[in-house]
Amino acid sequence: MKAENIVWHHGEITKKDRQVRNKHKSAVLWFTGLSGSGKSTLSVALEKELFDLGIHVYRLDGDNVRHGLNGNLDFSEKDRKENIRRVGEVAKLFVDAGILTLTAFISPYKQDRDWVRSILPNGEFIEIYMKASLEECEKRDPKGLYNKARTGAIKGFTGIDSPYEVPSSPEIIVDTEKLSIDQSVDKIVEYLKRNNYITLKK
Repeated sequence: MKAENIVWHHGEITKKDRQVRNKHKSAVLWFTGLSGSGKSTLSVALEKELFDLGIHVYRLDGDNVRHGLNGNLDFSEKDRKENIRRVGEVAKLFVDAGILTLTAFISPYKQDRDWVRSILPNGEFIEIYMKASLEECEKRDPKGLYNKARTGAIKGFTGIDSPYEVPSSPEIIVDTEKLSIDQSVDKIVEYLKRNNYITLKK
């Protein structure tokens, strides 16, 4: 049941104040794609590059969040939606804190990703589609999950017996079958510089 008798309590420090102090904008870089498409790997590399550039950055990873905040959720459609809802709200808080926030989640449903976009001001949700074929992701299978899904040990696995809805117009497409990690990092950093999210140089 939704809580009642609650009122938003405004502080004296604004998001703009924090961005000015940090000398860069804040936004959510939302990595989405099949398991094995490279979301976590690229977000880790990008976080390190941005940190080295002096950017206030933090990474929220799908598996990591399920160890704590979302530890009570399973992989049913209902709980997957709740997983993204919670992460979206947390990411929104990080953006308000002036932090460039990276999120690496399969987030298979377009409706859920669009909802996160809707709770953020225009320009503060950057959808990054990690493009990789199912065949390639199965070939990589870093966690051995596709094999388990194919043998029936895992049910409702995205790409096998649960759908993945490809983004219709993401801000960035990273083709992980063609680009190296370094090339992918450079592509995203260039986007952030070109669109004035960051201005610092290494």
